Amino acid sequence: MLDHTHAPGAKSWVDGANGHPDFPVQNLPMGVFRHDGGTPRVGVAIGEHVLDARAAVELGLLDGLDPASRQALSANRLNDWMALPATARQDVRHALFALLDASHPASARHAAQAARLLHPQAECELLLPADVGDYTDFYAGIHHASHVGKLFRPNNPLMPNYKHVPIAYHGRASSICASGTPVRRPRGQVRTAAGVDTPAYRPSAQLDFELELAIWIGPGNALGEPVPLEQAASHVAGYGLLNDWSARDIQAWEYQPLGPFQGKNFASTVSPWVVTAEALAPFRRAAMARGDGDPDLLPYLRNTDDAAMGGMAIALEAWLSTPLMRERSLAPQRLAASDARHLYWTPAQMVTQHTLGGCNLRPGDLLGSGTISTPDDSGHGSLLELTHGGTRPITLPSGETRLFLEAGDEVTLTAHCSRDGFQRIGFGASRARIIE
Repeated sequence: MLDHTHAPGAKSWVDGANGHPDFPVQNLPMGVFRHDGGTPRVGVAIGEHVLDARAAVELGLLDGLDPASRQALSANRLNDWMALPATARQDVRHALFALLDASHPASARHAAQAARLLHPQAECELLLPADVGDYTDFYAGIHHASHVGKLFRPNNPLMPNYKHVPIAYHGRASSICASGTPVRRPRGQVRTAAGVDTPAYRPSAQLDFELELAIWIGPGNALGEPVPLEQAASHVAGYGLLNDWSARDIQAWEYQPLGPFQGKNFASTVSPWVVTAEALAPFRRAAMARGDGDPDLLPYLRNTDDAAMGGMAIALEAWLSTPLMRERSLAPQRLAASDARHLYWTPAQMVTQHTLGGCNLRPGDLLGSGTISTPDDSGHGSLLELTHGGTRPITLPSGETRLFLEAGDEVTLTAHCSRDGFQRIGFGASRARIIE
């Protein structure tokens, strides 16, 4: 689905947008912002600015769009935009591109409206992109699953079902947080010592981050009507970054036999910008190749197009800054460098599996990809892996060591896509600081 909006030579009339590492005119991610204490509005990131979509509608600059699309851009959350069919979302992208394109015949008229259309991002409060009705976290990062499995089951790291079915658990939508929201250390029941089955109630001592993709659901499906794999990609509106915080000691005590609960439900931090599925078209790639020993998939999880283009090349990074590092003006330490290429299951397969039994997905529902780690030690997407289960501390530039996160630590997730012949685009950041 490559088109003129992906042309590497396209320029914008917005100052600072051309060559911007995250938000050139080829990206145009969607979000929700507030300026000068006003009401929330749909915005579009362009360079270091936010385009006010409602203002563009009110000025008549998007009159070529259908009424439903204009109404969605005038809303205070992205749910209505996500509910649009994929063809209408593409029309929105084309209209926004035309509005910001320096070569458009009306670009001078558009630029003359800049004072009403644009706000510096630094002066805006970036909010949660959508009202999240439901949240499901998958476990599609096979290298994370293998690394963690080896810590607890050295002889059987992957459970027998892993390569047959996309595994997930239903999370807590109410604790999805916008980037920048502090995360309070949870308290709960934990083991008092290894092998001891008498718990204690105390603050988690093993607070961890997880490097994940956020997958935002588009139109969704009716109750009882599964989404076949060949249609599933059209039900993904866009992508962001997700830090699915984990209290490993609480999780270890409670997760059997029913899985994650309070060790996972206290906070999950998402990035504010939704990079649209259309913007990612140049960075699509084949799904992860299945090994010779991998089982054949059941037919409902097999599709030629999804196998050929259902994966994505998205470079992912996780960074840590401690209070002492900030006091000494030290740069954040990179903890992980990974890539969405390491997902064993595609987003479309996740959508199909989620709806297989008739579960209805709704616009603004959120899927987590699961922690995305590399096969080697260069890109562990969690401290659980980095410290080998909390037994091997990492050393930071300040001389401090960490097994897990401490008070005042700030974790930032970033991502970008790059490919020869195309403009680099980025995701912004998912950032949060730990408070006690």
